[in-house]
Amino acid sequence: MSYDLNSSDGPVGEPAGVPARPRVGLLGTGPWALRTHAPALAAHTGSEFAGVWGRRPEAAAALAAEHGVKVYEDPDALFADCDVVAFALPPDVQAPLAVRAAAAGCHVLLDKPVATTVADARAVAAAVARHRVASVVFLTLRFAEPTAGWVEEQARRTGWFTAAAHWLGAVFPPDGTPSAYADSPWRKAKGGLWDVGPHALSVLIPVLGEVTVVSATRGPSDVVQLALRHGSGAASTAVLSLGAPRAAAGVGLELRGADGVFSLPDWSDVPGAYGRALDALLASARTGVPDPRGAEFGARLTEILAEAEAQLPG
Repeated sequence: MSYDLNSSDGPVGEPAGVPARPRVGLLGTGPWALRTHAPALAAHTGSEFAGVWGRRPEAAAALAAEHGVKVYEDPDALFADCDVVAFALPPDVQAPLAVRAAAAGCHVLLDKPVATTVADARAVAAAVARHRVASVVFLTLRFAEPTAGWVEEQARRTGWFTAAAHWLGAVFPPDGTPSAYADSPWRKAKGGLWDVGPHALSVLIPVLGEVTVVSATRGPSDVVQLALRHGSGAASTAVLSLGAPRAAAGVGLELRGADGVFSLPDWSDVPGAYGRALDALLASARTGVPDPRGAEFGARLTEILAEAEAQLPG
């Protein structure tokens, strides 16, 4: 699919363009917004950080004051003032607001997962297409360096045989203080499958191809193990958790194929990665070419995760 943001043809009126220095509004005030989204938006030289809305007005006011931007009491007022909306909200709060933002003509920088139901994720993708706005889902490994470049390099190879990924977080460790992200009802309810599963899939799919078969089993704590087949014929596994012991926590991904064995490099500078995600969104808005990491990809990730979850015992 492509859309011409300089054309008047399309599903709903004029396509959403973007000015030379677009105004960006932030929805959300939690730890992720405080540590990543807001600092990255404030530092971004190609846009203007315009304002903040949050479900906790006092937290929104504090975050807005910290960065010298406007605090909004109504998300629709923020949509009316902004060209781009960045989301730092739980997925099932994000999804309906993203539909409203797209309808208001705002380009959307989404968090993962886009939603935790297929219907909601598909509604976001449909709204983005219908209202001809650009979208990007912030999948850290696809924007951080050197991981982003490494994924692109591996995607150019052929002859893959198998891959093994693990993302074992200590958000809810059995042996120590929970992380700053532990006060998150949706993470407690949905676990590592939904929180870190998108990260693993965001690397496996562009390298090995579309997921054609999904199998899922449970382990200790919230551990979920995925066994996947891909369009290339390769097989992969992913072990996911937010409840790992601190000494067992870590992230890794190894690819094996005709060219050898390749391991995911370490990465850092997450706010910088978020700035690159915003760059990608603005490039999509200006060229009219949807980003492959957009809402449609986010909806596909939700479909895979929902299929896996349906196989797990209650």
